[in-house]
Amino acid sequence: MYNGAIDSPSERSSMSKVHVQVLRMVGVAIATPILTLSTAEAKLENSHKALVDQAWQIVQEEYVDRTFNQQDWQEVRQDYLSRSYTSKQDAYVAVSKMVRKLQDPYTRFLTPDGIKDLVDNVSGGFIGVGVTVSLDPLTREWQVIETVADSPADAAGIQPQDIVVSINGTPTSEINPRQASEYIIGAVGSKVTVQIRRGKEFSRYKLVREKIDVNPLVYEVQETSKGKVGYIRMPVFTTKSAKAMKTALTDLEKQQVKGYVLDLRQNPGGVFDASIDIARMWMGKDRLISSVDEKGKKQDFFAYGPVLTNKPLVILIDEKSASASEVLAAALQDHKRAQLVGTPTFGKGVVQVLKSLEDGSGLVVTVAKYYTPKGKNINQIGIKPNIFVKSEEGKPFKPQPGQVLPPESDPQYTRGLKVLTKKLK
Repeated sequence: MYNGAIDSPSERSSMSKVHVQVLRMVGVAIATPILTLSTAEAKLENSHKALVDQAWQIVQEEYVDRTFNQQDWQEVRQDYLSRSYTSKQDAYVAVSKMVRKLQDPYTRFLTPDGIKDLVDNVSGGFIGVGVTVSLDPLTREWQVIETVADSPADAAGIQPQDIVVSINGTPTSEINPRQASEYIIGAVGSKVTVQIRRGKEFSRYKLVREKIDVNPLVYEVQETSKGKVGYIRMPVFTTKSAKAMKTALTDLEKQQVKGYVLDLRQNPGGVFDASIDIARMWMGKDRLISSVDEKGKKQDFFAYGPVLTNKPLVILIDEKSASASEVLAAALQDHKRAQLVGTPTFGKGVVQVLKSLEDGSGLVVTVAKYYTPKGKNINQIGIKPNIFVKSEEGKPFKPQPGQVLPPESDPQYTRGLKVLTKKLK
């Protein structure tokens, strides 16, 4: 898994909405073959240049920042088409470098395998070791933010806040953070060696990759002095999340819970549509979110009812709640449908789509900014909770293996319950 994801993931649909769209080759001029090349070699080089140019065209047509990070995008095209490419890998490297000029952490090139991994992630499953990593913006180190319960990483004892030093001997300082999944994910049964630093101690783990199925949510009833409360934890937004939420709410309503705690801590996002569909389960006919694309065109997303429950709701958030998590939390907070408890969120207020290139590779491109119902763009700012509560000893929240409900020592959950029970009759 990876942070941000399709929206993510999913992040997204991008790392908010991932739209897989196969594009036909646009009618672009291809440089005249170099005379010293054979006809076959010239055609091959032109196919590589065509791939580079197709990627350029996608950014030209779709990218939200029309200044292209103050770059002369036509000049960039001329530069990259004036070069010679002897292999598909050369073209891949060129496209990667070209989009990096945008200095957008979410716009990136993906190989065909990378696209498959991305689609698997937003579908709720992937092949890997069950660890989510994120680049620490201050230290520039890869930090573990979550391990999937019962995964190889979890079984080995890898923990949130661990630092990934190297993968298969390659220092992570030499790897683009957006390539993290390509290093960690691989064939079922294949092995990967990960070096971890925890404090001043270094450890090396040899892990075997396996199929990881990510449960879109877990839920359980919490007994309180005011009666039953439904606790729901969502680790990520996948294509299965909305259906799972509907099932959970239907079951919890049958158990006659009086209110809900929705835990979005450490949720990096995922499928944008899932966050919208879930928001509609809690709200009536209101505007949930708005997006504005590269042409300034605004699109509003509305709830249209009926809701599945009108009972009080508290949402737990933290600094790793991002993207689709923020869409859901902001919509419910702005309409006073829920109170947010925890720490400010990550701050990802942009939407990506996945565009396929002719050879099966592709680009994840930032195509829009989104705004909360009150007109706020939270990109690089985040959402402020109604009630600020730090996590235990400043450590990120980590679900306990085999347990759904957080422990009593969890200050954010404990405070959230207090806030909720005050609203219960």
